[in-house]
Amino acid sequence: MTETIYSNLTQLGGQTELPQNPEEAVLERVRNPQADVSYNVRFTAPEFTSLCPMTGQPDFAHLVIDYVPGDWLVESKSLKLFLGSFRNHGAFHEDCTISIARRLVDFLQPRWLRIGGYWYPRGGIPIDVFWQSGAMPTDVWIPDQGVPPYRGRG
Repeated sequence: MTETIYSNLTQLGGQTELPQNPEEAVLERVRNPQADVSYNVRFTAPEFTSLCPMTGQPDFAHLVIDYVPGDWLVESKSLKLFLGSFRNHGAFHEDCTISIARRLVDFLQPRWLRIGGYWYPRGGIPIDVFWQSGAMPTDVWIPDQGVPPYRGRG
């Protein structure tokens, strides 16, 4: 088999166990063959789950991750497994959202990244968490994340 930019991937194309926690999750990346072009990549995880660190009850969120790649692209199956590893992880909404963003920024070193964590209400209060690595690039089309604020039955 010929060596390619994909040769180092270990999780794609086969059965892979869901990591038990985010620290065990292995993110994988490939060299960006279009690194000379500024463009936006969006991942949407509408069924993200973690646990309340106090009660152990499940918390649910709709995550939207936008990033403008530099030299690296995140491999999507490894991202899916990383996000899934939060299912048994106890942390507040803010910690989960920012931890995901920081790990991706540290690993990928993108030109820019933002995350919107749209958490479903618990105790009657929705908590939305937003973060970005810097000013939004002006040379890339980055659409609105398209998740309306929580309105309940009103």
